[in-house]
Amino acid sequence: MTGRRDDVRQALATTDGFRSAQDIYAGLRAAGSSIGLTTVYRALQKLSDAGEVDVLRTDEGEAVYRACRTDEHHHHLVCRVCGRTVEIEGPAVEKWAEAIGAEHGFSDVTHTVEVFGTCSEH
Repeated sequence: MTGRRDDVRQALATTDGFRSAQDIYAGLRAAGSSIGLTTVYRALQKLSDAGEVDVLRTDEGEAVYRACRTDEHHHHLVCRVCGRTVEIEGPAVEKWAEAIGAEHGFSDVTHTVEVFGTCSEH
């Protein structure tokens, strides 16, 4: 699996935008790989669990992936038209998530925040 995970990692390293598992699979197959779609999904899950891959859901609910650019917790500002993505910090969001968790008796609160808009090029 490690070799296949490396193949998926490399496929993500060659692009700046988010890609679906099916797109990654198709690209690897077109390049001559015999990898299966299930293996691509498993590799993406392992990479995500390890913090190497950013995952977000599109407006249609599809999970898309890209190589994580930083080890620090961050959020994404994503163009709906071209997919251009900017990693952003959100200290106010961090404070809010902790406060809302504490208010309701939760600890070890985690969260994801994705902000969608249209970039200046569109």
